[in-house]
Amino acid sequence: MELNMIRFSASKRFPLTISRGTTSQTTNLWIKLQHQRMEGWGEAVPFSIGGGVGDNSEQLQQQFKKIAPALRNFTPLARSRLQDYLKTAQVSSAVRAAIDVACYDWLGKWAGLPVWEILGLDITKIVPISVTIGISSPDDGKKRLENWKTITGGKRIKVKLGSSQGLEADKNLFQALYEKAPHAQFTIDANGGWTLEDAIAMSHWLANYNVAYLEQPLAVAEDKKLPTLSKNSPLPIFADESCFTSQDIPRLASLEIDGINIKLMKAGSLTEVLRMVYTAQACGLQVMYGCYSDSSLANTAMAHLSPLADYLDLDSHLNLIDDPFRGAVLNNGYLQPNSSPGLGITYHAVNGATSGSNFTS
Repeated sequence: MELNMIRFSASKRFPLTISRGTTSQTTNLWIKLQHQRMEGWGEAVPFSIGGGVGDNSEQLQQQFKKIAPALRNFTPLARSRLQDYLKTAQVSSAVRAAIDVACYDWLGKWAGLPVWEILGLDITKIVPISVTIGISSPDDGKKRLENWKTITGGKRIKVKLGSSQGLEADKNLFQALYEKAPHAQFTIDANGGWTLEDAIAMSHWLANYNVAYLEQPLAVAEDKKLPTLSKNSPLPIFADESCFTSQDIPRLASLEIDGINIKLMKAGSLTEVLRMVYTAQACGLQVMYGCYSDSSLANTAMAHLSPLADYLDLDSHLNLIDDPFRGAVLNNGYLQPNSSPGLGITYHAVNGATSGSNFTS
């Protein structure tokens, strides 16, 4: 098989601020796989969890260039052997994910079936997606929420907390949003921005509202404190930055958490996403799907596996002004894949969306 890489940039309607910083633009990699006159597409999205863990788009591009010639020795049907090679070559999980998704897309086109149908999933069993409000002033947060309401209806709202200005700033933002949407279901993501004491205090305060769970309240280095938090929190605790693959799940389950956030770029393949879902379920944990600055390409790939998730946070592409892809369709708050073969993705040229970087193996 032959692989081609194209860099593309997209800007965010609203810059997203979390406890580790703010992003207003993303540069991602579009991977195009060609085999037997059919194409499969995947996407690599740079991400960081802090502490020097993560890769930028230039590093992802260099990794792809290094391994691309060797990929000619594989076919899209050899996903397991291909993933073993990519792990041995120490390729980033984001690049591995892009190549794996391209293989699934190609497989679906080869079989003439959508990926969800190949996997035997029931797309009528998909929950609504949540939409994300970043750390901001109460007024800016309310404006962001109003914008989301026009797009999704605002049934489920994820709020980023862990402000550098402290807990009062967190409370002021949340209260402003709750007043605007008192009937919505809220989830809270601190991105590791709270201390144990702050997390316990906020869990009790937030329990007075319609909050489903707290996501990554403590930093990864503070995992050992999760049992204490779980015992003292009236709200369920979910892990994100602490959970990359299925190997992390038994350890986290022993720390008495309640759920995990699975992200395609962390997992490294759709196959690993499935493995994580089943491992989490076997450990009695709930499952949510999340994203970074993913376009419609990567979020559509995850949408094909959405029937397996309890919560969905696949909204990043909705915040991109110049997303060059179209795939899963938002319908009354539900992100649903279509019935076209493979992922069902199409490309729509957008001014400034693609850069000049183009590499073929």
